Amino acid sequence: LLHLTPQSPFLSVSWPRFCVYLPGRGTVEALVHATGGRTSIARVDGPLGTPVDARWGRIDNGRTAVIEMAAASGLTLLNRDELDPRRASTFGTGQLITHALDAGVERILIGVGGSATNDGGAGMAEALGAGLLDEDGERLSPGGAALANLAQIRMDGFDRRPTQIEITVLCDVQNPLLGPEGASAVYGPQKGADAACVAQLDRALANFAGILERDLDASVAEVPGAGAAGGLAAGLMAFCGARLQSGFAAVSQAVNLPSRIAQADLVITGEGRLDTQSAYGKTVAGVASLAQAADVPCLVVAGLIEGSTELPGLVDREASTPIGMSVDEAMARTDELVPEAVERLLRRYSR
Repeated sequence: LLHLTPQSPFLSVSWPRFCVYLPGRGTVEALVHATGGRTSIARVDGPLGTPVDARWGRIDNGRTAVIEMAAASGLTLLNRDELDPRRASTFGTGQLITHALDAGVERILIGVGGSATNDGGAGMAEALGAGLLDEDGERLSPGGAALANLAQIRMDGFDRRPTQIEITVLCDVQNPLLGPEGASAVYGPQKGADAACVAQLDRALANFAGILERDLDASVAEVPGAGAAGGLAAGLMAFCGARLQSGFAAVSQAVNLPSRIAQADLVITGEGRLDTQSAYGKTVAGVASLAQAADVPCLVVAGLIEGSTELPGLVDREASTPIGMSVDEAMARTDELVPEAVERLLRRYSR
């Protein structure tokens, strides 16, 4: 979240009121801050099994947990040369769910943006005690590719507590699990998948979906949003009985964003990558829509801008990553590059 004032040196004109909303602060921080909750740290497995310290929150007097899957299974936990959606697992996200259950919460909100995974939530389910077995009765290796060998799901060791409370997936995309608009095809490339890998992962998820329907009586592949976070949303629905809700709507309601935007003269929002995916219900599209409804101009700063980026309500955009700079370097220099991009955008807008 950038805090700019009417006297900011980024501005070449004065603005009586200035509302800035950037989604990068995270679902947990946004909701906990807005509701006076508190956060905890849990040691869990990262996407490739390396232990990480993941932050999660409690709101509503401790009755509701807020989990961000990216804290345990996210892209930012890996260097670019480590990205491998064939092996990356959501096991750590399942461990976070267990930590929340052990704390006695009655409800769990799970944000599913920024994943490094494409395993359909299989790792999450295994962390909760599900057995994902091949035709020899052996447990599968972690990751999305191994799902091609899935032959059976055993639930006799599954922790039933997730099915006894309310679990809501905060999901801002409408992609199904499979096919040309599915998890692998649309989001796999940003996780390191080439065309051959995308096809491999989609076939593996198709097998997974078939076994879910046969063994769990869960038909989730075509549910809008099932493809979020490499199919984690589908797994949460199938194994935990979760329901999907717009994450943007939940956070914007908690921070009273529509009212704040209505009182602003200008809104700046942000996105890691602004591209054709941004129209699929991502935060930048939601902010731009609210700004348009309030007749307030909206600008966006993105790490990268690629392809068609036209969105209703969006007036202008600026990339923070210089041409030729690696993603790893750009992420390491975010505190420097984003303010510079904001300044360029505002100077251009105020001419």
